[in-house]
Amino acid sequence: MRLGVLDVGSNTVHLLVVDAHAGGHPDPVRSHKAELHLAELMQADGSLGRSGTDVLVEAVRSAQVEADLEGVEDLVAFATSAVREATDSAEVLARVRDESGVDLQVLSGEDEARLTFLAVRRWFGWSAGRLLCLDIGGGSLELATGRDEEPDVALSLPLGAGRLTRDLLPADPPKRREVAALRDYVRTQLSDVVPVLSAAGEPDRAVATSKTFRSLARLDGAAPYAEGPRVPRSLRRSGLERLVELLTGMRAVDRARLPGVSPSRAHQLLAGAVVALEALDSLGLDGVDVCPWALREGVILRRLDWLGGD
Repeated sequence: MRLGVLDVGSNTVHLLVVDAHAGGHPDPVRSHKAELHLAELMQADGSLGRSGTDVLVEAVRSAQVEADLEGVEDLVAFATSAVREATDSAEVLARVRDESGVDLQVLSGEDEARLTFLAVRRWFGWSAGRLLCLDIGGGSLELATGRDEEPDVALSLPLGAGRLTRDLLPADPPKRREVAALRDYVRTQLSDVVPVLSAAGEPDRAVATSKTFRSLARLDGAAPYAEGPRVPRSLRRSGLERLVELLTGMRAVDRARLPGVSPSRAHQLLAGAVVALEALDSLGLDGVDVCPWALREGVILRRLDWLGGD
């Protein structure tokens, strides 16, 4: 069947269209993306407000049109931290449903971590042993660990690259004291959850997903994404230390010229690098493997499992 997954994230509204069947490998057909940066459109009171909601409704409406044109038979639509945490979330969801016909389901941070973990497990298989999975989004950081398809621990922290850039790195380029304060803040946030992850057991393989990790891995020497998803890629802690220093002294416009960095995300790449470095430091990791599958693929796999059980 042709399945569509519409991901309303903190950075993008992303429609992924795949041909798939239960027990089979999802075959990507099309990808349609609109860069909205909802995490950065939040009002002072924490709401998306009329203007932010107008932008979101239009993006979802356009995605629904694209899904129809692609012949999507089953559309799964979900929203993550930006919509989840908006103080006017109920109103936003109602407007999206009434004006686009799409019923967005809001995922909790823990569900994001679980579904991303499922995608990573299916990609690397049982031979990977105990997995530790990290995923940096625009609004949050998800962490999960386990030996099965359902993680033993699934956590979410408000450490998204867009959120931290908006709140703690207002200058361009950022001041060194701002970067130092950001590192302290991230380290403090992680200190509460690292013991929980460690208590679950030492991982056999540490894995990272998301555009932020892919961009950082590319800057650390990993193969370009154009070479295909099956090329092994990794990101070293030593490389992250170098990248944090490099990115601190650069303006967003200059970061956008770096290989593998999209102009729309260049401004938040430093915050993402800081979160990645502090996470690896706190967890005692020398590096992570980068997985091409993440939350959207996890949602697809869970949907296929459900359809196969009918």
